Amino acid sequence: MCGIVGYTGPNNSVGPIIEGLSRLEYRGYDSAGICLKVENELQIIKKEGKLDNLKELINLHKPFSHTGIGHTRWATHGAVTTDNAHPHGNEIFAVVHNGIIENATTLKKDLFHEGYQFKSQTDSEVFLVLLTKFFNEGNSTLISISKAFSSITGNSAFVILEKASDKLYAIKRSAPLVVGENREFREAYVSSDPFALVGFAPRIYFPEDGVICEGIVTGSEVTVNFYELDLTHSNRYKFQSNSMSVDATSKGPYEHYMLKEIYEQPALIDKLAAYYIKNEGRKILDEMKGFRAQEWHITACGTAWHAGLVIKNFLEQVNHQKASVDIASEFRYRHPILNHGDVGLFISQSGETADTLASQELCKEKGIPTFSIVNVEGSTLFRNADKNFLIHAGVEIGVASTKAFTLQALTGYLMGLAMKGSLDDSLHYSEIKLLSNRISDLCGQSDFIKDVAEQIYTKKGFIFTGRGKYFPIALEGALKLKEIAYVHAEGYAAGELKHGPIALIDEDIVNIALVGPELLEKTLSNVEEVKARRGIIVVVGPKNHPEVEQIADAYIPLDFNGLQNLSPLYVNVALQFLAYHIAKLKGTDIDKPRNLAKSVTVE
Repeated sequence: MCGIVGYTGPNNSVGPIIEGLSRLEYRGYDSAGICLKVENELQIIKKEGKLDNLKELINLHKPFSHTGIGHTRWATHGAVTTDNAHPHGNEIFAVVHNGIIENATTLKKDLFHEGYQFKSQTDSEVFLVLLTKFFNEGNSTLISISKAFSSITGNSAFVILEKASDKLYAIKRSAPLVVGENREFREAYVSSDPFALVGFAPRIYFPEDGVICEGIVTGSEVTVNFYELDLTHSNRYKFQSNSMSVDATSKGPYEHYMLKEIYEQPALIDKLAAYYIKNEGRKILDEMKGFRAQEWHITACGTAWHAGLVIKNFLEQVNHQKASVDIASEFRYRHPILNHGDVGLFISQSGETADTLASQELCKEKGIPTFSIVNVEGSTLFRNADKNFLIHAGVEIGVASTKAFTLQALTGYLMGLAMKGSLDDSLHYSEIKLLSNRISDLCGQSDFIKDVAEQIYTKKGFIFTGRGKYFPIALEGALKLKEIAYVHAEGYAAGELKHGPIALIDEDIVNIALVGPELLEKTLSNVEEVKARRGIIVVVGPKNHPEVEQIADAYIPLDFNGLQNLSPLYVNVALQFLAYHIAKLKGTDIDKPRNLAKSVTVE
C-alpha cells in the first residue's frame, strides 16, 4: 500500500497523477514512483523518500504522456529502496499494487524455476511476472489479468498499464479502488481513494471484488468497462457523483492539519446532532427504536477500537445491552461465538481497514447482521454493511485521528438514544450542545495545556490512567502521544497500576491521571500511589477542586458539570491538545508521523 493514481486521456498524465498522489500523502508512505507510456515505451521514474524527490526527477526529465500510473508506497515486503518502489515494470506491462499477496513466496519460487527473474524484494512484482507469463503464453491482456489475479491469495488492488495501448486496467479484492471518468474532457482515472480524483472525475465507480475495470479513451469518447473474471460484462459496481470539495482539505490559518481538525470538532458535533435528530439522518435512527441485540460484537482497530470501548459503555449503561469489543486483527482468530440475534458493529474512519473488513466478512458468513460506523460513504465497509451510520467528519488529513474518534463515539451514543426512544429528550440534546460548547471553550483556552506540555515533554515515559468510562480515554491519549511524539506511552486502568506497571515509576515517568467526578476518591488514591514513588503527576480533572490541585505537579482543569454521559469525549480533546503540543516541542512530523499510514489496507 498506500496511494494509487492512474490517468488516460488527451492531456499530459503527469499533472493529474502527481496532484492525486500529493493529495494522498497524508496516508503515509516511504517512496513514490510513476510509469508513463512515452513513444510506445513504458518509462518508469521512482525514488525512495518523499514525493518531492520524485517531482525533482520528473522536472529533470519533463516527460509527456497521455497515459500513466503512479504510486506512493508504504513498505510491507522489502526494504525502503528505489528498486522496491512502485511501479514495477518490464517490456510489456507495468503495475502498481496495494495490499499483500499471501502466497507470493510460493509463486515466486515456482516462477524462478521457470526462468523468470525478479528485480525487487516485493510481493507486488510477483503479479507483474504472472501477468507477463500468461500473456507470453498467447492470452489477451484481459485473460492474462484474470489468470494472474486468480492465482494469488490475499487482499490486493492492482492497476495495470500495457505498452500496446493507452488503456488502464484495474482489479481488487478487499482493498480500496475507485474508477473515474470525465466525459467532457474524455479522461479516465483510477485511484485507491476518491479524494485523489476530486475536480478531475465527476463520475466515479466502486467495483466489487474480482471485477476487471478497463478505462478506454477513443476519439471523442471515454468508456469504462467492467468484466467478470470469465470476461462476461459485469454490473457489480456502484456509481456515484464525486461531490467532495478540495477546499475542505485546506489547512487555513492552522500550522498543522491535526490542529485544524481538533478545532473543527465543536461545529462537527453540532452538525452531527442536527443531522441525526432534526434532519435527514433522523429516519435512519428512527428505524432503531426498540431494537435490541442479544450481543453487540464491536470490532475495530487503533483509535476506532477505543471509540468502540466508549460505545460499549453507552450500550451497557444506557441501553442495558450486552456488548463485547474486539481488536479486529484478533477477532477471527479467537473463533468468536456468534449466535442468532447478535449484531456485528464495525467502526472505521476510512471504511477500508483490512482487518475490520475481514471481521465483517466472518460475521456475514455466519449470518450475523453487520452495522457500520464509518466516515466514507461508498467505502467497502459501507457497501457491505446491512446498516450504516455515517459520522460526517469530512476528510481527515492528519494521520493521527482526532475528530473521527469524537464523532464515532458520539454516533454510537446517538444510536443508543434511538434504541431507547430518547432522541427527543431535551436533556440529551442539551448535553450534546454542552459538549460542543465545552470543547469550543477548550479550543479558545488551550495555551494552558501548552504550558503543561513544556513542563513534561523531555521526560522518558508517560503512563495514562483512568477509571470507568475514562479508561478508554487513557488508552486513546497514550496512543495519540505515541503516534505523533514518538515517546513511550501506555494507557492503564488506574486500579491496575499496582498489579505490575507501578514498577516503572520513577522521577522521569509522568502519570497523566484522568480524574473524573465519578470514582474520584478511588482514582486519587491510585494517583497517591504514583506520587509516593516520585512519579510526576499531571491531573486532568474537575476545576476548582482543592484536593486535585494539591496532589498534581501540573493540572488541566475541566468543567465536568452537566456532561454526565459525554465527559470522556471532552477529556479526550484535552489529551489531543496535550499530545499535539508535546509533539510540536519535540519537532516531529505531526501530520505525517513516521512509519504510519492513514488507511491500513493490509492485515
